[in-house]
Amino acid sequence: MRAFDYIHIWERLLTPDIVALLTQIHEFKGEQNLFIEAKADLLTRLVDIAKIQSTEASNKIEGIYTSDERLKALVKDKTTPKTRNEQEIAGYRDVLNTIHESHDYIPVRPNIILQLHRDMYKFEGYDVGGKYKSSDNIIQEEDAQGNKHVRFRPVAAWETPDAVQRLCEAYDSAIGQGTIDDLLLMPMFILDFLCIHPFNDGNGRMSRLLTLLLLYRSGYIVGKYISIEHLIEKTKDSYYEALQDSSSGWHEEENDYIPFVKYMLGIVVAAYRDFSMRIETMMVSGMTKPERIESLIQNTYGEITKTEIMEKCPDISQVTVQRALADLVEKGNIIKIGGGRYTKYTWNWEK
Repeated sequence: MRAFDYIHIWERLLTPDIVALLTQIHEFKGEQNLFIEAKADLLTRLVDIAKIQSTEASNKIEGIYTSDERLKALVKDKTTPKTRNEQEIAGYRDVLNTIHESHDYIPVRPNIILQLHRDMYKFEGYDVGGKYKSSDNIIQEEDAQGNKHVRFRPVAAWETPDAVQRLCEAYDSAIGQGTIDDLLLMPMFILDFLCIHPFNDGNGRMSRLLTLLLLYRSGYIVGKYISIEHLIEKTKDSYYEALQDSSSGWHEEENDYIPFVKYMLGIVVAAYRDFSMRIETMMVSGMTKPERIESLIQNTYGEITKTEIMEKCPDISQVTVQRALADLVEKGNIIKIGGGRYTKYTWNWEK
């Protein structure tokens, strides 16, 4: 039976690349926590955007969709779910809100994980969520020809309750040591959770919710303002590759955590960098809102959409963004590419 011995293996992870990522995150955390405390009122819009992106992206990875309009209404709790997909989206929304608001009071315990899973499925009936898997499951992948292959065989159903119990105890023990960086423990815990695959359904989404919970409980709250799930969804090929590399040999306790740890720390660094950029954009002094939009496009490598501009400038209204874009296109300062919802803009360097 698999042992979860973080205390004796964490030092193997201290490669130069991982140490560099840890250093960056620690620096970002110190700088930006000060800003969060001083300017919390300016960040409300970022929180709203991150909630929508997190709910959409984490479900999208699992093939769960609805329209943009319905998604926003569901996340803002202004409508009730009409389909099974919307029921799962609404459940994710509620668990995400719980973690955002009460993370300090949510310990990493098997009963808590079961409760969060139950709440994620609460719109689908009382007997759907909150239970460990009833039969053995497998993780499959499908090639370009549609052929399915078994990529990983998780822990057997009968072993699952004990495995989750020992996983949580090992995490608590390692945290209690006070000598291991929490940022190293988070991805190791998440990888082991995914290798156990304790539920019939919802394991991926639960892993991303638990990622936020572990980060928040350790003081890394950037995921409230920048969607960690959105960054994972944008790089999901790398995510699956790192997961596969780190799960190889897991049952024999010969797996290498490093690929998954590097990937997850890279996601956290990307979130902090994005947060820093958005804060700089919001705090630019002496520039009008149209000038800020112009500066943002000029300093963006490649193309940018109206939605991305609004995400990076949450204090600027959609009407102002549209007027600024139309004016810049008319002046020839920027180039409009495509049309409709797929319209993008890029700086006209030839002018």
